[in-house]
Amino acid sequence: MSYAHVVDGSTPFRLADVDPADHDDLGETRAERRLESLTEQLRELQDLLFASETHGVLVILQGMDAAGKDVTIRNVFAAASPEAIRVKHFTDMTKEEQAHDFLWRAHLAVPKRGELVIFDRSYYEQLILPQVLDEDDDSADDDPDVAAAAADSAVLRSRFEDVRAFESILRHGHIVVVKVFLHVSAHEQERRLQERMDDPTKAWKISANDWRARRSWDRYMDAYEATVNATATPEAPWAVIPADRQWFHNLAVAEFLVERLTEHREAWLDARKRIGKEKNDEAREEMADEAGSSAD
Repeated sequence: MSYAHVVDGSTPFRLADVDPADHDDLGETRAERRLESLTEQLRELQDLLFASETHGVLVILQGMDAAGKDVTIRNVFAAASPEAIRVKHFTDMTKEEQAHDFLWRAHLAVPKRGELVIFDRSYYEQLILPQVLDEDDDSADDDPDVAAAAADSAVLRSRFEDVRAFESILRHGHIVVVKVFLHVSAHEQERRLQERMDDPTKAWKISANDWRARRSWDRYMDAYEATVNATATPEAPWAVIPADRQWFHNLAVAEFLVERLTEHREAWLDARKRIGKEKNDEAREEMADEAGSSAD
């Protein structure tokens, strides 16, 4: 049973059909027990990924501010082996990044084979933001890339195509692309932002942009719906996850990840066995050579 709303591009998707407060009648205690089991499964899958070195895994987390991306990273990947996991936080483009195509910085950060990389936000920001800006909005002045896509719908359409092609390139390079949109309600987001402001230990996360973006909430929702529909494919589907309850979205993300990665488990087991045999044979051969040299 999947707690995520999986969008693979086969039928039109409406974000309004997903209730951000949905929790499938689960209780928090039961969900946390289930999450503990899933995180252990993820650890085993990550160990196999690392040992086999046949694939990389890219997890993309998208959502409004305070949707729960950091919470997801801390909880879902709590048991992950640190030697083969990396988190990339995407912020405003630097001048160097603006001098390249909008996918350049993402390509530099994708996982190598054997590695799991989490994108906290991603290149999808360059698709979402142009759809949200008003024609007279000057907030994109510092980002010509966003401004160009906002000014010309043909540029935006080409970027949808570019992202589909980019994710196809990654798949051909044996990178498993896992895309998650944490769908939080406007009411719950406001509560979390206010909670951050009231807590000195969390206030550092707040910016004026967090509150400013709320004025464009409906446009953001329209932009996410359009982007999910335009970039979902059977090979790289989106998981749209109700995020008003953090314990529920942790469970839903973990479950979706396990489902996606389990498809490769048997192949990873075979690869680990093959590599183990090769290294064992090499070690035995070297030991035999050393024993022969000592006898001489």
